[in-house]
Amino acid sequence: MQASHLLLEEPIRLASILESSPPKAFSALTKIIGTLGPQSRSVEAIEDLLRAGMSAARFDFSWGDEAYHQETLENLRQAVKNTRRLCAVMLDTVGPELCVVNTDEVEIELVEGSSIIITADKTKKASEKVLSVNFDALISAVKPKDTIFLGHYLFTGSETTSVWLEVEEVEGQDVVCTVKNSATLTGSLFTIHASQVHIDLPTLSEDDKKVISSWGVRNHIDFLSLSFTRHADDIRQAREHLNQLGDLSQTQIFAKIENYEGLVHFDEILKEADGVILSRGNLGIDLPPEKVFLFQKLAIQKCNRAGKPAIVTRVVDSMVDNPRPTRAEATDVANAVLDGADGILLGAETLRGLYPVETITTIYNICGEAEKVFNQDIYFKRVLKDIPEPMQHLESIASAAVRAAAKVSASVLVVFTSSGRAARLIAKYRPTMPVLCVVVPRLTTNRLRWSFTGAFQARQCLVVRGLFPMLADPRHSTDNTTNESILKVALDHGKAAGIIKSRDRVVVCQKVGDSAVVKIIEIE
Repeated sequence: MQASHLLLEEPIRLASILESSPPKAFSALTKIIGTLGPQSRSVEAIEDLLRAGMSAARFDFSWGDEAYHQETLENLRQAVKNTRRLCAVMLDTVGPELCVVNTDEVEIELVEGSSIIITADKTKKASEKVLSVNFDALISAVKPKDTIFLGHYLFTGSETTSVWLEVEEVEGQDVVCTVKNSATLTGSLFTIHASQVHIDLPTLSEDDKKVISSWGVRNHIDFLSLSFTRHADDIRQAREHLNQLGDLSQTQIFAKIENYEGLVHFDEILKEADGVILSRGNLGIDLPPEKVFLFQKLAIQKCNRAGKPAIVTRVVDSMVDNPRPTRAEATDVANAVLDGADGILLGAETLRGLYPVETITTIYNICGEAEKVFNQDIYFKRVLKDIPEPMQHLESIASAAVRAAAKVSASVLVVFTSSGRAARLIAKYRPTMPVLCVVVPRLTTNRLRWSFTGAFQARQCLVVRGLFPMLADPRHSTDNTTNESILKVALDHGKAAGIIKSRDRVVVCQKVGDSAVVKIIEIE
């Protein structure tokens, strides 16, 4: 990998390392998605997470029922009202996940070198000798020498709470394995991941469809995180299901890449998906550890070129139990930002971790520091080089707006949009200043009723690096006079937030008649 690929400002001044960073609004442009659960579902806890920097909430249906998640979501809505901070909602599907249920919740001690049987016989209770799996075809999917990883849901990677198994032989309904490390399994549910083994189950299960059709429709979810995405057709089928539900036709689908098949078909998946989540927990099982970083860099680079959000997971596992990350974890977060990632997704850290607020605060601060030394000039030239000519009209306007903002050292870039496309194109070039994304509602009809669109589009900006949405008054029309009044509201919002001051320059990208224009304003 060439040195020019390191998107780092040079030189880095020693003073910038030693001086403290004063707190300010929008001090980090990278977005943080938090998973809500036992440690983070009260109104007060969610308020703290929003103030700390969480911009989207993930609801993981691998555990908990609809009623549980509905109660959490109602708390989120109350917290949003109390804090006056927007927050998007992401539904995470279960997908073709293999599980072992420990109904008696007995503690299972596994010793290195011993044998254990994985069986399709559901009548057998979990013990040190046998574990029953929810997938009858496992016996035909694996072969001797295959590797199986077994541990808690939300893999921690700890060698004391999860175990590696090597398949020795397959006998009838049983897969005989050798335990490769000593571990203690506790709890009621363990997850199985067979490394680089095709699991013949649908990516969007019938249970997933039911949850989307009921909970998803009822709550107008902004994003669907499609677990274990393996082919582009997985995205197409999920989109077809959403389109049939009417109200979710605007919901964006994020492909969750977490196994070897998703990696192999990444390019075709990226074309169909609205964004990508790199689930490094499972990827780290299918890939050798030394290869994970290569895929991360390549995948983020491809997402950047396509102008689609790239979200990275599993960054500060140690903060589940500790108030501070390891040095390696802190560096990992910063490198993801320098690679060009749009956001960081936190799982166990906020779901059941002891320090959910501290985790988001820490991630937010690390991202802000990394963004200060992000070499936007090199990045801009690289993205521009990959755009085919002649350049599309909107692409040209977006790149010109970002270049103008950089040249005049603008404090803020303001963009007017209805669909969010113009804002995402601007974000594609990674401006170093916040982008106030003014979403102008559009009046639509399905011949039965009239409605305004805009809320979906505003919230969907919340996972794109650098975009900070605000929804314009739906009573406004789209004439030039009204645009100026909306711009004044946006500038006043920036002043109130402390990101626009007297004599600052602001770059505005808006539509005037049939033309898109870029203008520079100096604040009096």
